[in-house]
Formats: sequence, C-alpha cells, structure tokens
Amino acid sequence: MRNPIDDERYYIEEPFRYFRVGEENVGTRDLANTELLSVLPGQHYSMTEKTLRLEFSGNDEKAKAMISISIRVDASPGCGGIVWPAGQILSNYLINKGSNFLQGKCVVELGSGTGLVGLIAAKLGASKVWITDQAPLLDIMQQNLSMNSLQCNCVVAELDWGTSIPAAIPSPDVILAADCVYFEPAFPLLVQTLDALATERTQVFFCYKKRADKRFFGLLKKKFTWAEIMDDPNRNIYNRESITLIKLSKIV
Repeated sequence: MRNPIDDERYYIEEPFRYFRVGEENVGTRDLANTELLSVLPGQHYSMTEKTLRLEFSGNDEKAKAMISISIRVDASPGCGGIVWPAGQILSNYLINKGSNFLQGKCVVELGSGTGLVGLIAAKLGASKVWITDQAPLLDIMQQNLSMNSLQCNCVVAELDWGTSIPAAIPSPDVILAADCVYFEPAFPLLVQTLDALATERTQVFFCYKKRADKRFFGLLKKKFTWAEIMDDPNRNIYNRESITLIKLSKIV
C-alpha cells in the first residue's frame, strides 16, 4: 500500500504531480495517472512562471461558460502553497451547485493556501470573501487575488487557528475548508476557530483527504454534527482516493 506520508513529501517536492494532463502539455508522462484526474478541472501550467490556470465548467445556464482562474503555485512556504485535489474538488462542487448558490453570501475560507476555493467563491458572486491563512502564505494569496482581479469582493486576511477572530472578519454565511486536516497538533485549534466563526445558520463545507484524522473528528463532534455530501456526481471517484466532502452543522 502507498504510504500517505511519502505521498505528501512527493507532492511538495513535485507540486505539479496531481495536475490533469492535457494534450497541449508536453513532457508530462511522469505525472500521476489515476482515475481522480478525470474529475479535476482542465489545467494548463507554466513551470517557469509557477502559474497554473484551472478551467472549470458549470451545469446551470449562467455557469455553462468555462470558469477560468489563474493560480501562482509555490512550495517554498510549505504545503499550503500547492493546489491540492481536495481544493479543486470543493471548487468544482461549488461551481456545479450553480450561479445562485453563493450569490450575495458572506464567505470565509480557512487554511486558504493559494486561495483557490475562496477565489472561486468570489467569482461565483459571493458578496464578500475572506481568504485566510498564516502569515507566510499571505503574499501568494495576494498575488493570486490581484492576478484574477477580484479585489472588489475578496480580501486576504491573516488568521491563525486558535486565536481570536480579527474584528474585520464578520460572522459568515458560509465557511469553506479544503485539506485542513493533516497536522495533528493543529486539530484542536481548527475546531476552536470553526466554533468561533460558525453559528447555527452557517453552512460549513469541508473537503479533506482521509489520513490520521480520528482525533480531529473526536474533537469536532463536541461542537458540530456532519454528513457526507451525496449530490456530487463525482463523489464515488474521489472517495476511492480517500477524499471526502462533508457539510458541518453547529450544535446549539
């Protein structure tokens, strides 16, 4: 069996490993060839500029045109500077829910890394989006925000889990988190931040790759209930790669 720790190490050393191969990409035969690639968005990248363009397509009339986003990828700040499959899967789910799903909503993304999921939320018409992470990742998020010209409804903010929520970040309608469950010492801090941000009305969408996450969910169940999202047509494919998409509800 594959050792997930070795996988994580390889992804950081080769951050383009899990990108979908297109006919226009030359010299990519060493990339992973798994079923998961079939449900990821179309991808075009420049190794020299470390820039990835993702092309998603939606299901409803307003979203049938391709939704394209450019993301600068940089592994030097750590794994947060890489576009992981869980972030692409959550982004794709939001797009397929249709153009009205996030319209006018206040959205906060936790552990944003490159900012991909939050930037997609901004493109989908959320009234305001905060993409948040620790200080070393703020620069890459700001670059990606500017590259996609989303400054009108998206803000980069520092948010360390387990600390007080900055006054500038309001109570959101929607919380998004992708691949935030991988570092065990941060589990109680993440639960604390989710609890501080969410109310009983907040929709929390959480996509993660199953690793050693038993302790996280042991802590989470004191504050939230959750259920797997079943209306994603790609669910069976990414489930086979140990990736799960759930929706949390705060216990009141």
